[in-house]
Amino acid sequence: MAKELERDLGLPSVLAISIGAMVGSGIFILPALAMKMAGPAVVLAYLLAGVLVLPSALSKAEMATAMPEAGGTYVYIERGMGPLLGTIAGIGTWFSLSFKGALALVGGAPYIVLLFDVPPQMLALGIAGVLIGVNLLGVKQTGRIQVALVGVMLAAMGWFVGGSLGDVDPVRFDGFFEGGLGGLLAATGFVYVSYAGVTKVASVAEEIEHPDRNIPLGLLGSLAFTTLLYVLVVTVIVGAAPTANLAGSSTPVADVAGGTLVQWGVLVIVVAAILALVSTANAGLLSASRYPFAMSRDKLVPDALKHVSDRFDTPTTAITLTGGVMLAMIAFVPIDDIAKLGSAFKILVFILVNLALVAFRESDLDDYDPAFRDPLYPWTQGVGVLGGLVLLSQMGLVPLVEALVITGSGALWYGAYARRRVEREGVMQGELRRRVGAQAAERTRMTFDTSSTAGHVVVGVTEDLRPDRETALVEMGAALAEALDGRLTVVRFDAVPDQLPLKSAAEIQSPDDVDFETRMDRFRTSFDGPFEYGEVVSHDVRHAVANFARHHEVNLLVLERILADERSWLNERDLDWISRHCASDLVLVEPTPLTVLDRIALVTDSGPFDPRKVELANGLASAAGARLVLVHAVPAEATEDQRATIRTYHDDLMELCTVSVGSMIVDEEAPDAVARAVSTADLIVVESDENWWARLLDRREPQRIAEAFGGPAIVVRPQQAGGPGLVRRVLERLAL
Repeated sequence: MAKELERDLGLPSVLAISIGAMVGSGIFILPALAMKMAGPAVVLAYLLAGVLVLPSALSKAEMATAMPEAGGTYVYIERGMGPLLGTIAGIGTWFSLSFKGALALVGGAPYIVLLFDVPPQMLALGIAGVLIGVNLLGVKQTGRIQVALVGVMLAAMGWFVGGSLGDVDPVRFDGFFEGGLGGLLAATGFVYVSYAGVTKVASVAEEIEHPDRNIPLGLLGSLAFTTLLYVLVVTVIVGAAPTANLAGSSTPVADVAGGTLVQWGVLVIVVAAILALVSTANAGLLSASRYPFAMSRDKLVPDALKHVSDRFDTPTTAITLTGGVMLAMIAFVPIDDIAKLGSAFKILVFILVNLALVAFRESDLDDYDPAFRDPLYPWTQGVGVLGGLVLLSQMGLVPLVEALVITGSGALWYGAYARRRVEREGVMQGELRRRVGAQAAERTRMTFDTSSTAGHVVVGVTEDLRPDRETALVEMGAALAEALDGRLTVVRFDAVPDQLPLKSAAEIQSPDDVDFETRMDRFRTSFDGPFEYGEVVSHDVRHAVANFARHHEVNLLVLERILADERSWLNERDLDWISRHCASDLVLVEPTPLTVLDRIALVTDSGPFDPRKVELANGLASAAGARLVLVHAVPAEATEDQRATIRTYHDDLMELCTVSVGSMIVDEEAPDAVARAVSTADLIVVESDENWWARLLDRREPQRIAEAFGGPAIVVRPQQAGGPGLVRRVLERLAL
């Protein structure tokens, strides 16, 4: 049995981890840098950032009580949105937390230099080494140290605020919105990373006592407290600044304390800053190391990262790897863009967190039973997503590009390593798949229900068509007309030379014309429905066919299917032109006597079956007394959930059909898999869509499927205006 992590983090430790992860660079370094963007409105920027983080905190609080597992953000996004986005979120958040933890130590260098003349980088590396050792010894020791660090730091910050509020000068707030709305939003996005630690609690949820109570209290309590603390501290920094050009200072809290507190007060504040930054680094290491641990258990990264120490019950390999990354960052990574990078990626991840909660709520999963539920769902999540998108638009190109690089790297890792090792899919993907399948079946049901009042089938023939093939073609057209409960018209299109007047040609009745009329009169006696026939002479057959279909409100135009080794009165280019210039559905039929049909196969490898194709195949099978077989080609890597959705979709179609129906799901990558699946069929029915985007989505052309089959085939070209659009076609293609 796999080892599990011990639950020994109480509410004080939960609050300490969350507050300690937030109160670091966000309060000791970033305020002065954000002032360059928003001016005095930086106070409002911190408040707005806290409000926009609240939806993610509520979403995470709910999901954490339903899934109190190590991994936090990764777990919720992976379960809700699927392993691809879970991999991206897991790797990206792991890097982001490691990055932030390392740079918290590097960012403390200016404060350390105020007290000691030592190489700041060496000191940062030394502190990082100590923290790695502490985390390896156990989470209980980590939690206790975190409580102590946060307690000392908060006491110092309370003294700083209390001792400095009296020195706040309202003049410092003149021109409050000097940076404009753009400056305010840019600053809000810039300091957003200051609140990222509020959800770090979820990453150690598997180690929290009474998670149904302590997780929501820890998340929401720490966010409310930290937001108030940030607003008060930044108000003091802006209002009690010793000079008007404090913006850009690397030690803004110490600069203000030097003018508002007693002489040794600066020492206390500097010590508090160092403790806060160490606390941030410690919380970052603690939570970041749980991401590779959780991902390894889900087979998204190598198994070695899920190793738990027998002695200390800690994920030692994951901690060691994360610590190594932090050490490398301290040694080599500059501090300049860390806030923007961290904020940009955190905003992206928090958008996914809110969407993941929507996926869980809308899926109605039986095993999703959180002890805490967001009372304002879904409005909370809507605000979180829209607010995040607005902030991203204001952060500039560089952080967005860097976040996209991390995203792309996560996607490449998933494609190269993890994709072959996982077969599950996210709740949202599964729910979307089920809904798309149900909607596709419903669209077919509506086609069956509404076609009975609009069935006008026209069979087009030519004088060159052999009588036996003409009879077979007309019989198949009659079966399709019966399926539509409509009327049948047979039209013989005769082409005459350009130099012969059409009026003269129409007045001449050849022996072939007489034979055609005799055959149609004989057929009239066997067809149980409205029937008429006629002849059309023209110089241009394809124009004549399209015009007839357009002027006579034809719903279904049946023409002879072109074979590669036979001459035809219309070539492929003519048929393409007709399908673009008439509103009726086009069916290309290889004339086959109904008496020889015992098994008809409907084939698709590009999403669901077109509703008209199902209806027509059902009509043919009914007229011939044949059995239908639904043949669905899917990628070899299709998940079991995807195959189950297709089976459910097939079951829905079976209920609509009036004949016996079978079902087959084949792997498209297998050589000639589709051809083998339909080898026992007497006739196959395939679909061709002439939209350019449909051809890009479809893996094979119907002509190739028909050629691989080698027997009689029908190609259905549905009415373009009546089919699904590009977005729905993509969704259906991915789902089915």
